[in-house]
Amino acid sequence: MLRNLHIKNMALIDEIEVNFEEGLNILTGETGAGKSIILGAVNIALGGRTGKEMLREGAEYGLVELLFEINTPETKAALTQIDISLSEDNVLIISRRIFPNRVVNKVNDEMVTVSKLKEIAGILIDIHSQQEHQSLLKKSNHLNILDRFGHDKIETMKKLVRGDYDVYAKRKEELDAMQMDEETRKRQISFLKFEIQEIEEAALQPEEEEKLEVRYRRMTNSRKIMESVSHIYQSTGYEQSESAGNQIGHAFAMISKAAEYDNTLLNLQEQLGTIDSLLNDFNRELSDYISELTFDEQEFRQVEHRLDQIHNLEAKYGKTIPLVLEYLEEKQKEYARYEDYEVCREQLQKECTQALEQYKLHSETLSQVRKQVAEQLTQMISNALMDLNFLDVRFDMRFKELEQPTGNGMEEAYFVISTNVGEEMKPLWEVASGGELSRIMLAVKSCLAEVDDIDTLIFDEIDVGISGRTAQKVSEKLSALGRQHQVICISHLPQIAAMADAHYKIEKQVQGEKTVTQIYPLEEEASVEEIARMLGGVEITETVLSSAAEMKEMAKRTKIY
Repeated sequence: MLRNLHIKNMALIDEIEVNFEEGLNILTGETGAGKSIILGAVNIALGGRTGKEMLREGAEYGLVELLFEINTPETKAALTQIDISLSEDNVLIISRRIFPNRVVNKVNDEMVTVSKLKEIAGILIDIHSQQEHQSLLKKSNHLNILDRFGHDKIETMKKLVRGDYDVYAKRKEELDAMQMDEETRKRQISFLKFEIQEIEEAALQPEEEEKLEVRYRRMTNSRKIMESVSHIYQSTGYEQSESAGNQIGHAFAMISKAAEYDNTLLNLQEQLGTIDSLLNDFNRELSDYISELTFDEQEFRQVEHRLDQIHNLEAKYGKTIPLVLEYLEEKQKEYARYEDYEVCREQLQKECTQALEQYKLHSETLSQVRKQVAEQLTQMISNALMDLNFLDVRFDMRFKELEQPTGNGMEEAYFVISTNVGEEMKPLWEVASGGELSRIMLAVKSCLAEVDDIDTLIFDEIDVGISGRTAQKVSEKLSALGRQHQVICISHLPQIAAMADAHYKIEKQVQGEKTVTQIYPLEEEASVEEIARMLGGVEITETVLSSAAEMKEMAKRTKIY
């Protein structure tokens, strides 16, 4: 779960740090206090969009850190599967340091990519905002919700269907490519024959290009090489009096004479003799190299021509010789198919038909499993909606067979709802209002929470468009959800704030000549005062305080019940 949030130099935030608790964490505050900044910072830490405009004015960098405590075996296993290691105390720290021109992403002090951050985020935390509520209006998302709910039962069949579809699609593509008249077939055969012949006649070898490049570079630079090694030979050889070989030879003769009179020089004489011998060997090998270093104009032209031929084939058929040879193999197979056109076409048609039949068989099984899971899911969502004050709700899922196969099966599915007695059930996007959408999403998420391994859920604007008894029902549902997961919720409603297991206030303060956003936990008395502010507005009377305290006490009894 998310234990700690640390933000520095982001928008109106100078520096804040907050520790979250288990259960239901509620964040409240005046409009414009900075609640959206805090949620935005969490999104940034999890791989969201960044930019220098997000930095606090005058700051060199911004920082967002999230500290997670990982205790469930399922979450640990999921992180291990994507090569993320935990510390000995099962802590994982995500940090993003935002500079004007770059961003540094780290997980437990190791650099990671943004895509890796998003992958980790999908395991650790689920954020639900107004934008996601709107996703319920997209029919394509409904089947994803169903598949997520029935993951254990559905995923295996989905993989089979995807595999079958890939085989079918490939065979279908090959078959479509062979649908042509005789004249077109002959032209295709002629073109393939030309390409195959051009590559085959070149007789390419896998490592040939690298060897030719080495020879070509050596020959094109032979003059420079000759000038360099000749100068070296003159400097180290014995042909000139000032060369190293002559000088060392002369020195060796001198020390040899001196050693005849002083035995202590014998060791130095031996060392100089070794140097003279090594230099002599070096010069002999260098002389052999020079004698072999010749420039053959004919050989140079042959190498140059061969490289041009290889580069031309690579430009037409592949970037490297191995890729050109792969292309040749593909074209040889294609040529064989066109040569024996009718037999190959009939075989492809047979394989395509078999692949489609296999696909339809698994798709039908997938559809049956989905429909069974849909009954369970829609019943659970219906019950959750009743808990959220949809008293006469009916909720179901409709399936429609598709005309063409897809990698996700041969059907689409969408939710339908009726919220009033006598009303026809219609698709969500035709009937749901903003307030209803937020409650429907909460119902969906509460059902998914029972099968999800994600520890932390964050809700923003879950209370949009609701009040009174409905708000109370939403607060109870959030509290129930908090018994299974850590829930962090930004709210404007006193009923939801009263249900908090941990209550935090966000507010703007003027410090010196700048405005900053702060967040701090509220104890019991301060929480009651904040709820009173939410109830009473500008003037908080004793009556309002009494109502807030009563609301807090009722929430406690509701949680115990």
